[in-house]
Amino acid sequence: MDTYLAVVAKREVREYTDRPVPEEILTKILQAGRAAGSSKNSQPWRFVVLKERQHRHDLADAMMAPRNLDRCAVAIAVVLLNERLRFDAGRVAQNMMVAAWGLGVGSCPNSVRPDQHDRMRQDLGVPAEAAIATIVTLGYPAPGQPRPRPKADPEKIVAKLNRLPLEELVHRERFSG
Repeated sequence: MDTYLAVVAKREVREYTDRPVPEEILTKILQAGRAAGSSKNSQPWRFVVLKERQHRHDLADAMMAPRNLDRCAVAIAVVLLNERLRFDAGRVAQNMMVAAWGLGVGSCPNSVRPDQHDRMRQDLGVPAEAAIATIVTLGYPAPGQPRPRPKADPEKIVAKLNRLPLEELVHRERFSG
C-alpha cells in the first residue's frame, strides 16, 4: 500500500476477528514503532506485547474502552521512560498503526483509566518512574469495520474525509484568525 494512501485511509478498528496476527507481521509493526524519530534520538519508549487472551481480559477493565483490549488479537503497550516526551509516544503509536493498516491489520489507540495507572503499571512490570502512554490494540477487522483497501484512490478518500477544510486549518506566514 502506498504511504499516502495508508495515512489518509487509516481508520480506527474496534472490533476484530479471532484470526491471530502472525509473528512476522507483528514484528514489522514493532519495527515501524522502533523506527520513529525521538527527541535527540533518546528513544524513550519500550513496548510490552500482550498476546495472551486471558491477560488482556484481566486488564480490560482498567481501560477507557475495555472491549477494545478484551477483543483484540494482540496489543502493544507503549511505555515512556521519560513522561515529558509524550510527543515521541504519539509518533511511535502512529507509525505502528499506519504500518499495521498497510499490512491489512486494524488498530486503535487506547487509554488507561486515570485511576488505574498504578495497577496497570504494576501488572505490566513497568517501573514507577515510567508511564504507559497508550495501548495500541491490533487485529484483523471484523465484518462491518473499516478495512484497508490497497488499491483505493487516495484523492477520493480525502474528498470524503469528515475533517475541517484545509483552507480553515492552514495559515501562510502568520496565523490569521
